[in-house]
Amino acid sequence: MDNIDKSTNQRFTSRLGLLLSVLGIAVGTGNIWRFPRIAAQCGGEEGAGSFLIAWLCFLFLWSIPLIIAEYALGRKNRSGVLSTVARSAGKKFTWMGGFIGFVSTAIMFFYSVIVGWCVYYFIYMLTNPLPMTTAASMQIWESYQSGGWPILFHAIAIGIGALVIWKGINSIEKINKFLIPSLLLIVILSVIRAITLPGSLDGIKYLFTPQWEQLQNPAIWLEALTQNAWDTGAGWGLFMTYAAYMKKKHGIVKNAFTTGIGNNIISILAALMIFGTVFSVSQTELHMNRTQILDIMKTSGPASTGLTFIWMPQLFARMFLGHPLAVLFFLGLTFAGFSSLISMLELPTRIFIDAGYKRNHAITLIVTVSFILGIPSAVNLNFLSNQDFVWGLGLMLSGALVAFSIVRQGAKNIRKNILLQDKNDLQIGTWWDKVLTYFIPLGAFILLVWWFSLAASTKKWYDPFQSFSFMTCIFQWSIVLGLLKYYNKQITIKMVKFEF
Repeated sequence: MDNIDKSTNQRFTSRLGLLLSVLGIAVGTGNIWRFPRIAAQCGGEEGAGSFLIAWLCFLFLWSIPLIIAEYALGRKNRSGVLSTVARSAGKKFTWMGGFIGFVSTAIMFFYSVIVGWCVYYFIYMLTNPLPMTTAASMQIWESYQSGGWPILFHAIAIGIGALVIWKGINSIEKINKFLIPSLLLIVILSVIRAITLPGSLDGIKYLFTPQWEQLQNPAIWLEALTQNAWDTGAGWGLFMTYAAYMKKKHGIVKNAFTTGIGNNIISILAALMIFGTVFSVSQTELHMNRTQILDIMKTSGPASTGLTFIWMPQLFARMFLGHPLAVLFFLGLTFAGFSSLISMLELPTRIFIDAGYKRNHAITLIVTVSFILGIPSAVNLNFLSNQDFVWGLGLMLSGALVAFSIVRQGAKNIRKNILLQDKNDLQIGTWWDKVLTYFIPLGAFILLVWWFSLAASTKKWYDPFQSFSFMTCIFQWSIVLGLLKYYNKQITIKMVKFEF
C-alpha cells in the first residue's frame, strides 16, 4: 500500500475552525444527556453543588492539562494516536497507544447507537404530537426498541459520520463550523425558555447548592472525574488526532483552556435547562415535591434514557411553546452527538492511514467494523450499559497513559521546547509539569483503587458477565491489554514502521 495519503497534509484553515472542531470533540451527548443526570444522582438533600466543585477541580487538574498534552504530542508528531504514543513513549510502549485508541473506538461502537436515538427522536418530535404521560413516552421508546429501528439508525449515524470525514480535516472543519454555532444557539434559546418558567429557580438553586460533607465521599470524586473525562474528551486521544492537523501558529495552551472551559460552560447551560424545566413543570403541572422530582432525575431508566428520552418529551408537552422547544432540544442533542462521533471515527481512521491505508479504504474498514460491533448495543440495552460502564472507567487508564507519554519525554522539556515557543500563546508554568508527572498518574491509581474496593464489596463482583461488576472491567480490559501487549512488536513494525 502507498504510505502517503494527501489528507495527512491538510491543516485547519483558521484558529476559529480549529476551535469549533475541538469543541465538537468536547461537546457531545455527555453534556446534555449525561451531565444533568449524573449531577442529580450525585446531589444530596440540599443540592448538587458539591459534585460541581469536584467536577470543576478536575477540569483544571485533569482535563485541561491532558488536553494540552494531547495537543503538544499530536502537533509534534503529526500522526495518529498509536504512532504518536510509540514515538513519544518508545516502541516498547506502542500497546499503550493501542489501548488509548481502543477505548475511544469501543465507546464509539455504542455512542453511534445513542446518536441514532437522538436522530429518531428529533424526527419523531418533528412529525408527531408530544406524549402527555409516562406511559405514552414509554410507548414511543418501546416501539422504537422493539423493531429494527435501533440498528437502522445506528447505521445512519455511522454512515453520516463517514461522509463527513471522507475528505479529511477540511470537511470536518466545515461541518463543525455549522454544527457548533447551531448547537450553541439552540442551547441558549432553550436555557432562556427554561429559566423564565415558574418555579425553575428552585431547580437552579438546587443545582448550585453545595452539601459540604459529600466531598468526603470518594464516589463523588470518582463520578466527577469520570464525567469530566466524558465531558471534555480529555485522555481519549481525540485531541491528539486533531492536533496532527494544527498549524504552529494556533496556540496550544490558549486553545486547551478555551476548549475545556467552553465545554464546561455548555454542560452548565444544559443543566440549567434540564433542572429548570424539570423542577418547573413537575411542580406546577404534576404537583410533585422535591423528593419526587429528584427521583425522576436520578432514575436513569433503560440504558440511562429515563430523564432525556422518557421524561423530557412529556414535560415539554405541558409547556407553552413546548413542541418547538422539544424539536430544538433533540436537534441540539443530535448535533452534539454528531460533532463528537465525527472525531471518534477520525481517530481509528488516522491510525490506519498511518499504517499505509488510503483514507477511503480506512474509512470503509472502520465503518464496517464499527457497525457490526455496535449491533449488540443496538439490540441489547444491558450490553450498551455494560460497555458505557467498562470503557467510561477505562478513560482513567487512558488519561494516565497519555501522561506517561509526556513523562517519558520529560514534561519540562515538552513545556520548554513546544509550549513556550509560541510567544503569542499563554505561557504555561511549572504546575503543568507536576500535574502531568505526579497528579494524573497518582490520581488515576487512587481513584481506581477506591472504585475496586467499592466494587469488590458488591454481590457477584467476581462475575465478568454482570453488567456493573468489578470483574467485567478487569476481564475486558485484560483481553484488550493482553492482546496489544502480546502483539506489540508486530503492531510497532506494521503500524508505526519501527524496526526492533
